[in-house]
Amino acid sequence: MLAENWAVIEANLQINWLLVNTCLQFAAWGIFSLLLAEILRDSYHALCHQVSWLAKWHNKHHMAYRRDLSIVSLKFYQDSQLYHDIVESILLVIILTIIALLIHQWGLWLGVAYACTFLYGASLRYFQGKIDTDYNHLPGPLEIIPSIWWVNRSYHWRHHFDDVNAYYSGVFPLVDKILGTGLSLKGKTIGITGASGTLGQALTAELLKRHAKVFALTTNPEKLVTQPGVMVLPWQLGNEAELRDTLTKVDILIINHGVNVYGDRTPHAINSSYEVNTFSALRLMDVFLTTVTGPQDKATKEIWVNTSEAEVSPALSPLYELSKRTLGNIVTLKRLEGHCIIRKLILGPFKSQLNPYGVMSAPQVARVILFLAVRDFRNIVVTINPLTYLLFPIKEASTWLYYRVFSKTN
Repeated sequence: MLAENWAVIEANLQINWLLVNTCLQFAAWGIFSLLLAEILRDSYHALCHQVSWLAKWHNKHHMAYRRDLSIVSLKFYQDSQLYHDIVESILLVIILTIIALLIHQWGLWLGVAYACTFLYGASLRYFQGKIDTDYNHLPGPLEIIPSIWWVNRSYHWRHHFDDVNAYYSGVFPLVDKILGTGLSLKGKTIGITGASGTLGQALTAELLKRHAKVFALTTNPEKLVTQPGVMVLPWQLGNEAELRDTLTKVDILIINHGVNVYGDRTPHAINSSYEVNTFSALRLMDVFLTTVTGPQDKATKEIWVNTSEAEVSPALSPLYELSKRTLGNIVTLKRLEGHCIIRKLILGPFKSQLNPYGVMSAPQVARVILFLAVRDFRNIVVTINPLTYLLFPIKEASTWLYYRVFSKTN
Protein backbone atom coordinates (compact mmCIF):
# COMPACT_ATOMS: atom_id res chain seq x y z
CA MET A 1 0.00 0.00 0.00
CA LEU A 2 2.81 2.36 0.93
CA ALA A 3 4.64 1.50 -2.27
CA GLU A 4 1.51 2.19 -4.34
CA ASN A 5 1.02 5.59 -2.66
CA TRP A 6 4.64 6.50 -3.28
CA ALA A 7 4.28 5.51 -6.96
CA VAL A 8 1.20 7.77 -7.26
CA ILE A 9 3.04 10.67 -5.60
CA GLU A 10 6.05 10.14 -7.85
CA ALA A 11 3.83 10.07 -10.96
CA ASN A 12 2.08 13.29 -9.87
CA LEU A 13 5.42 14.97 -9.26
CA GLN A 14 6.59 13.98 -12.74
CA ILE A 15 3.37 15.35 -14.29
CA ASN A 16 3.68 18.60 -12.32
CA TRP A 17 7.32 18.94 -13.35
CA LEU A 18 6.40 18.37 -16.99
CA LEU A 19 3.70 21.05 -16.72
CA VAL A 20 6.08 23.52 -15.06
CA ASN A 21 8.81 22.75 -17.59
CA THR A 22 6.34 23.21 -20.47
CA CYS A 23 5.16 26.55 -19.06
CA LEU A 24 8.73 27.74 -18.56
CA GLN A 25 9.65 26.75 -22.11
CA PHE A 26 6.56 28.51 -23.48
CA ALA A 27 7.40 31.66 -21.48
CA ALA A 28 11.06 31.60 -22.56
CA TRP A 29 10.23 31.14 -26.24
CA GLY A 30 7.44 33.70 -25.94
CA ILE A 31 9.77 36.37 -24.52
CA PHE A 32 12.33 35.50 -27.18
CA SER A 33 9.71 35.86 -29.91
CA LEU A 34 8.67 39.33 -28.64
CA LEU A 35 12.29 40.46 -28.58
CA LEU A 36 12.85 38.95 -32.02
CA ALA A 37 9.80 40.79 -33.37
CA GLU A 38 11.20 44.12 -32.20
CA ILE A 39 14.67 43.36 -33.57
CA LEU A 40 13.22 42.42 -36.96
CA ARG A 41 10.97 45.49 -37.02
CA ASP A 42 13.81 47.86 -36.14
CA SER A 43 16.19 46.15 -38.58
CA TYR A 44 13.63 46.60 -41.37
CA HIS A 45 13.31 50.25 -40.34
CA ALA A 46 17.09 50.70 -40.62
CA LEU A 47 17.06 49.04 -44.06
CA CYS A 48 14.39 51.50 -45.19
CA HIS A 49 16.97 54.24 -44.79
CA GLN A 50 19.72 52.35 -46.58
CA VAL A 51 17.92 50.66 -49.50
CA SER A 52 16.61 53.16 -52.05
CA TRP A 53 13.51 51.25 -53.22
CA LEU A 54 12.38 50.70 -49.61
CA ALA A 55 13.08 54.35 -48.83
CA LYS A 56 10.49 55.45 -51.45
CA TRP A 57 7.75 53.80 -49.41
CA HIS A 58 9.14 54.61 -45.98
CA ASN A 59 9.60 58.31 -46.77
CA LYS A 60 5.82 58.62 -46.98
CA HIS A 61 5.84 58.04 -43.24
CA HIS A 62 8.24 60.95 -42.70
CA MET A 63 6.30 63.20 -45.06
CA ALA A 64 3.16 62.85 -42.93
CA TYR A 65 4.46 64.81 -39.92
CA ARG A 66 5.37 68.40 -39.19
CA ARG A 67 8.14 69.31 -36.74
CA ASP A 68 5.72 69.32 -33.79
CA LEU A 69 4.49 65.85 -34.94
CA SER A 70 1.17 67.24 -36.08
CA ILE A 71 -0.21 65.62 -39.27
CA VAL A 72 0.31 67.37 -42.61
CA SER A 73 -2.94 65.99 -44.07
CA LEU A 74 -5.23 62.98 -43.83
CA LYS A 75 -4.08 61.71 -47.24
CA PHE A 76 -0.41 61.85 -46.26
CA TYR A 77 -1.25 60.08 -43.01
CA GLN A 78 -3.17 57.28 -44.72
CA ASP A 79 -0.39 56.85 -47.30
CA SER A 80 2.12 56.49 -44.45
CA GLN A 81 0.01 53.73 -42.91
CA LEU A 82 -0.43 51.89 -46.23
CA TYR A 83 3.09 52.09 -47.62
CA HIS A 84 5.03 51.79 -44.37
CA ASP A 85 3.16 50.49 -41.33
CA ILE A 86 0.98 47.93 -43.10
CA VAL A 87 3.81 46.67 -45.34
CA GLU A 88 6.15 46.44 -42.35
CA SER A 89 3.58 44.57 -40.26
CA ILE A 90 2.77 42.06 -43.04
CA LEU A 91 6.45 41.26 -43.54
CA LEU A 92 6.87 40.86 -39.78
CA VAL A 93 3.90 38.47 -39.52
CA ILE A 94 5.16 36.39 -42.47
CA ILE A 95 8.74 36.09 -41.16
CA LEU A 96 7.69 35.22 -37.61
CA THR A 97 5.14 32.68 -38.87
CA ILE A 98 7.81 30.94 -40.94
CA ILE A 99 10.14 30.84 -37.93
CA ALA A 100 7.36 29.42 -35.71
CA LEU A 101 6.54 26.72 -38.28
CA LEU A 102 10.18 25.71 -38.69
CA ILE A 103 11.15 25.56 -35.00
CA HIS A 104 7.90 24.01 -33.69
CA GLN A 105 7.74 25.90 -30.39
CA TRP A 106 4.33 27.13 -29.30
CA GLY A 107 5.84 30.13 -27.52
CA LEU A 108 6.96 31.57 -30.85
CA TRP A 109 3.33 32.12 -31.83
CA LEU A 110 3.20 34.82 -29.17
CA GLY A 111 5.49 36.88 -31.40
CA VAL A 112 3.19 36.25 -34.36
CA ALA A 113 0.20 37.46 -32.33
CA TYR A 114 2.24 40.51 -31.24
CA ALA A 115 3.03 41.33 -34.87
CA CYS A 116 -0.65 40.96 -35.76
CA THR A 117 -1.49 43.74 -33.29
CA PHE A 118 0.72 46.09 -35.34
CA LEU A 119 -1.02 45.00 -38.54
CA TYR A 120 -4.45 45.48 -36.95
CA GLY A 121 -3.57 48.95 -35.65
CA ALA A 122 -2.08 50.11 -38.96
CA SER A 123 -5.02 48.73 -40.95
CA LEU A 124 -7.51 50.40 -38.62
CA ARG A 125 -5.72 53.75 -38.91
CA TYR A 126 -5.72 53.43 -42.71
CA PHE A 127 -9.34 52.35 -43.24
CA GLN A 128 -11.12 54.39 -40.59
CA GLY A 129 -10.51 57.62 -42.53
CA LYS A 130 -9.48 59.75 -39.57
CA ILE A 131 -6.27 60.60 -37.77
CA ASP A 132 -5.73 58.50 -34.66
CA THR A 133 -1.96 58.28 -34.30
CA ASP A 134 0.06 56.11 -31.92
CA TYR A 135 1.69 57.39 -28.72
CA ASN A 136 5.16 58.09 -30.17
CA HIS A 137 3.66 60.35 -32.82
CA LEU A 138 1.34 62.41 -30.64
CA PRO A 139 1.70 66.12 -31.50
CA GLY A 140 2.79 68.80 -29.06
CA PRO A 141 5.90 69.93 -27.15
CA LEU A 142 8.25 67.32 -25.72
CA GLU A 143 7.88 67.26 -21.95
CA ILE A 144 10.37 64.59 -20.87
CA ILE A 145 13.87 63.61 -21.96
CA PRO A 146 14.52 60.57 -24.19
CA SER A 147 14.29 57.41 -22.11
CA ILE A 148 17.23 55.04 -21.83
CA TRP A 149 15.07 51.92 -21.34
CA TRP A 150 12.37 52.31 -24.00
CA VAL A 151 11.46 54.52 -26.93
CA ASN A 152 9.28 57.46 -25.89
CA ARG A 153 8.08 60.50 -27.86
CA SER A 154 11.27 62.49 -27.32
CA TYR A 155 13.40 59.54 -28.39
CA HIS A 156 11.42 58.92 -31.58
CA TRP A 157 11.07 62.64 -32.42
CA ARG A 158 14.84 62.70 -32.98
CA HIS A 159 14.48 60.12 -35.75
CA HIS A 160 12.12 62.41 -37.64
CA PHE A 161 13.81 65.77 -37.10
CA ASP A 162 17.29 65.32 -35.61
CA ASP A 163 18.81 62.64 -37.87
CA VAL A 164 16.72 60.25 -39.99
CA ASN A 165 19.71 57.91 -40.17
CA ALA A 166 19.66 57.28 -36.42
CA TYR A 167 17.20 56.40 -33.63
CA TYR A 168 15.67 53.47 -35.55
CA SER A 169 14.22 51.59 -32.56
CA GLY A 170 10.48 51.46 -32.01
CA VAL A 171 9.97 50.10 -28.47
CA PHE A 172 13.28 48.93 -26.98
CA PRO A 173 16.48 50.75 -28.07
CA LEU A 174 18.45 47.51 -28.46
CA VAL A 175 19.10 47.81 -32.20
CA ASP A 176 20.27 51.42 -31.80
CA LYS A 177 22.74 50.30 -29.13
CA ILE A 178 24.09 47.60 -31.45
CA LEU A 179 24.33 49.84 -34.50
CA GLY A 180 25.59 52.90 -32.63
CA THR A 181 22.58 54.99 -33.67
CA GLY A 182 21.30 55.84 -30.18
CA LEU A 183 22.80 59.33 -30.47
CA SER A 184 23.66 61.22 -33.62
CA LEU A 185 26.57 63.68 -33.46
CA LYS A 186 26.35 64.68 -37.11
CA GLY A 187 25.77 68.41 -37.46
CA LYS A 188 25.61 68.93 -33.69
CA THR A 189 27.22 71.99 -32.13
CA ILE A 190 29.31 70.79 -29.20
CA GLY A 191 31.01 72.97 -26.60
CA ILE A 192 34.03 71.56 -24.76
CA THR A 193 35.64 73.15 -21.72
CA GLY A 194 39.28 72.30 -21.10
CA ALA A 195 39.60 72.23 -24.89
CA SER A 196 43.33 73.02 -24.78
CA GLY A 197 44.00 70.00 -22.56
CA THR A 198 45.05 66.57 -23.79
CA LEU A 199 41.57 64.99 -23.62
CA GLY A 200 39.88 68.14 -24.90
CA GLN A 201 42.00 68.12 -28.05
CA ALA A 202 41.48 64.37 -28.52
CA LEU A 203 37.71 64.72 -28.17
CA THR A 204 37.71 67.63 -30.62
CA ALA A 205 39.54 65.52 -33.22
CA GLU A 206 37.11 62.62 -32.82
CA LEU A 207 34.03 64.85 -32.93
CA LEU A 208 35.21 66.45 -36.17
CA LYS A 209 35.50 62.97 -37.68
CA ARG A 210 31.82 62.48 -36.82
CA HIS A 211 30.93 65.75 -38.61
CA ALA A 212 30.16 67.77 -35.48
CA LYS A 213 30.92 71.47 -35.02
CA VAL A 214 33.03 72.31 -31.97
CA PHE A 215 33.14 75.37 -29.73
CA ALA A 216 36.50 75.05 -27.98
CA LEU A 217 36.01 76.78 -24.62
CA THR A 218 39.39 77.42 -23.05
CA THR A 219 41.15 79.63 -20.54
CA ASN A 220 44.33 79.18 -22.60
CA PRO A 221 43.38 80.14 -26.18
CA GLU A 222 47.03 80.58 -27.17
CA LYS A 223 47.50 76.80 -26.90
CA LEU A 224 44.92 76.06 -29.61
CA VAL A 225 45.48 76.26 -33.35
CA THR A 226 42.52 77.42 -35.43
CA GLN A 227 41.17 74.64 -37.66
CA PRO A 228 38.09 74.12 -39.83
CA GLY A 229 35.00 73.18 -37.84
CA VAL A 230 36.37 74.56 -34.56
CA MET A 231 35.64 77.97 -33.06
CA VAL A 232 37.97 78.91 -30.20
CA LEU A 233 36.16 80.81 -27.42
CA PRO A 234 38.19 82.16 -24.48
CA TRP A 235 36.52 82.25 -21.09
CA GLN A 236 37.56 83.00 -17.51
CA LEU A 237 36.84 81.06 -14.36
CA GLY A 238 34.03 82.77 -12.46
CA ASN A 239 32.55 84.34 -15.61
CA GLU A 240 30.45 81.36 -16.64
CA ALA A 241 27.28 83.48 -16.91
CA GLU A 242 28.87 85.41 -19.78
CA LEU A 243 28.81 82.23 -21.87
CA ARG A 244 25.01 82.00 -21.93
CA ASP A 245 24.58 83.50 -25.41
CA THR A 246 27.12 81.01 -26.74
CA LEU A 247 25.52 78.08 -24.91
CA THR A 248 22.12 78.80 -26.47
CA LYS A 249 23.68 77.68 -29.76
CA VAL A 250 25.23 74.55 -28.23
CA ASP A 251 23.51 71.15 -28.45
CA ILE A 252 25.94 69.26 -26.20
CA LEU A 253 28.11 70.81 -23.49
CA ILE A 254 31.10 68.69 -22.42
CA ILE A 255 32.43 69.89 -19.05
CA ASN A 256 36.00 68.64 -19.11
CA HIS A 257 38.20 71.22 -17.37
CA GLY A 258 39.90 70.48 -14.08
CA VAL A 259 42.94 70.90 -11.85
CA ASN A 260 45.05 68.44 -9.87
CA VAL A 261 47.06 69.73 -6.90
CA TYR A 262 48.35 66.23 -6.10
CA GLY A 263 49.39 66.05 -2.41
CA ASP A 264 49.02 69.73 -1.63
CA ARG A 265 46.54 70.46 1.18
CA THR A 266 47.03 74.17 1.76
CA PRO A 267 43.99 76.48 1.98
CA HIS A 268 44.80 77.75 -1.52
CA ALA A 269 44.90 74.18 -2.87
CA ILE A 270 41.55 73.39 -1.25
CA ASN A 271 39.91 76.51 -2.67
CA SER A 272 41.44 76.00 -6.10
CA SER A 273 40.39 72.32 -6.33
CA TYR A 274 36.77 72.97 -5.42
CA GLU A 275 36.49 76.18 -7.43
CA VAL A 276 37.77 74.59 -10.66
CA ASN A 277 36.66 70.97 -10.34
CA THR A 278 33.30 71.49 -8.63
CA PHE A 279 31.82 74.98 -8.47
CA SER A 280 32.84 76.17 -11.93
CA ALA A 281 31.41 72.98 -13.48
CA LEU A 282 28.14 73.39 -11.57
CA ARG A 283 27.80 77.03 -12.60
CA LEU A 284 28.28 76.02 -16.24
CA MET A 285 25.61 73.35 -15.86
CA ASP A 286 23.18 75.84 -14.36
CA VAL A 287 23.80 78.38 -17.14
CA PHE A 288 23.37 75.72 -19.83
CA LEU A 289 20.15 74.44 -18.27
CA THR A 290 18.61 77.91 -18.60
CA THR A 291 18.93 77.48 -22.38
CA VAL A 292 16.75 74.32 -22.39
CA THR A 293 13.58 76.23 -23.16
CA GLY A 294 12.39 75.31 -26.67
CA PRO A 295 9.67 72.72 -27.36
CA GLN A 296 12.25 70.20 -28.62
CA ASP A 297 15.27 71.11 -26.44
CA LYS A 298 14.64 68.21 -24.05
CA ALA A 299 15.29 65.84 -26.96
CA THR A 300 18.42 67.48 -28.34
CA LYS A 301 20.26 69.27 -25.52
CA GLU A 302 22.76 67.30 -23.43
CA ILE A 303 25.47 67.79 -20.80
CA TRP A 304 28.47 65.47 -20.45
CA VAL A 305 30.43 65.84 -17.20
CA ASN A 306 33.92 64.41 -16.67
CA THR A 307 33.63 63.36 -13.02
CA SER A 308 36.49 60.84 -13.27
CA GLU A 309 37.09 57.46 -11.70
CA ALA A 310 37.82 59.35 -8.48
CA GLU A 311 34.07 59.05 -7.74
CA VAL A 312 34.67 55.50 -6.53
CA SER A 313 38.44 54.89 -6.59
CA PRO A 314 41.56 56.49 -5.10
CA ALA A 315 43.35 58.94 -7.39
CA LEU A 316 46.41 59.37 -5.11
CA SER A 317 45.39 63.02 -4.85
CA PRO A 318 42.97 63.63 -1.95
CA LEU A 319 41.68 67.03 -3.05
CA TYR A 320 41.13 65.84 -6.61
CA GLU A 321 39.10 62.91 -5.26
CA LEU A 322 37.07 65.07 -2.84
CA SER A 323 36.22 67.77 -5.39
CA LYS A 324 35.36 65.29 -8.16
CA ARG A 325 33.24 63.14 -5.84
CA THR A 326 31.32 66.23 -4.76
CA LEU A 327 30.76 67.13 -8.41
CA GLY A 328 29.64 63.60 -9.21
CA ASN A 329 27.16 63.49 -6.34
CA ILE A 330 25.60 66.84 -7.25
CA VAL A 331 25.35 65.77 -10.90
CA THR A 332 23.41 62.70 -9.72
CA LEU A 333 21.14 65.04 -7.77
CA LYS A 334 20.58 67.31 -10.79
CA ARG A 335 19.69 64.33 -12.96
CA LEU A 336 16.52 63.90 -10.91
CA GLU A 337 15.11 67.12 -12.40
CA GLY A 338 15.09 65.66 -15.94
CA HIS A 339 15.83 69.00 -17.63
CA CYS A 340 17.96 67.29 -20.30
CA ILE A 341 20.14 64.22 -20.71
CA ILE A 342 23.19 64.40 -18.42
CA ARG A 343 25.95 61.87 -19.06
CA LYS A 344 28.83 61.11 -16.73
CA LEU A 345 32.32 60.37 -18.00
CA ILE A 346 33.99 58.12 -15.42
CA LEU A 347 37.55 57.99 -16.72
CA GLY A 348 40.54 56.08 -15.44
CA PRO A 349 44.15 57.35 -15.56
CA PHE A 350 45.17 58.57 -19.02
CA LYS A 351 48.36 60.42 -19.84
CA SER A 352 47.79 64.18 -19.73
CA GLN A 353 49.06 67.42 -18.24
CA LEU A 354 47.11 66.62 -15.06
CA ASN A 355 48.44 63.07 -14.89
CA PRO A 356 51.76 62.44 -16.66
CA TYR A 357 51.76 58.88 -15.25
CA GLY A 358 48.51 57.79 -16.88
CA VAL A 359 48.53 54.39 -18.58
CA MET A 360 45.88 55.06 -21.25
CA SER A 361 46.21 57.47 -24.17
CA ALA A 362 43.81 60.40 -24.56
CA PRO A 363 42.91 59.56 -28.21
CA GLN A 364 42.07 56.01 -27.13
CA VAL A 365 39.87 57.30 -24.29
CA ALA A 366 38.15 59.81 -26.61
CA ARG A 367 37.30 57.08 -29.13
CA VAL A 368 35.78 54.85 -26.44
CA ILE A 369 33.79 57.77 -24.99
CA LEU A 370 32.15 58.45 -28.35
CA PHE A 371 31.70 54.73 -29.07
CA LEU A 372 29.62 54.42 -25.90
CA ALA A 373 27.91 57.80 -26.24
CA VAL A 374 26.42 56.99 -29.66
CA ARG A 375 25.06 53.82 -28.06
CA ASP A 376 23.29 56.04 -25.54
CA PHE A 377 25.24 55.02 -22.44
CA ARG A 378 24.43 57.61 -19.77
CA ASN A 379 27.34 56.54 -17.52
CA ILE A 380 30.42 56.15 -19.69
CA VAL A 381 33.14 54.21 -17.86
CA VAL A 382 36.56 54.04 -19.50
CA THR A 383 39.28 52.54 -17.33
CA ILE A 384 41.66 49.62 -16.94
CA ASN A 385 40.44 49.03 -13.37
CA PRO A 386 37.82 46.23 -13.45
CA LEU A 387 36.53 47.16 -9.98
CA THR A 388 35.22 50.48 -11.28
CA TYR A 389 32.84 48.69 -13.67
CA LEU A 390 31.44 46.85 -10.63
CA LEU A 391 31.54 49.56 -7.97
CA PHE A 392 30.32 52.57 -9.92
CA PRO A 393 26.87 51.20 -10.92
CA ILE A 394 26.27 50.17 -7.29
CA LYS A 395 27.37 53.56 -5.99
CA GLU A 396 25.36 55.48 -8.61
CA ALA A 397 22.17 53.45 -8.11
CA SER A 398 22.27 53.70 -4.31
CA THR A 399 23.06 57.44 -4.38
CA TRP A 400 20.27 58.07 -6.91
CA LEU A 401 17.77 56.16 -4.77
CA TYR A 402 18.82 58.01 -1.61
CA TYR A 403 18.47 61.41 -3.29
CA ARG A 404 15.19 60.38 -4.88
CA VAL A 405 13.65 59.47 -1.54
CA PHE A 406 15.06 62.21 0.68
CA SER A 407 15.19 65.29 -1.60
CA LYS A 408 12.58 67.39 -3.38
CA THR A 409 12.49 70.28 -5.84
CA ASN A 410 10.65 72.79 -3.64
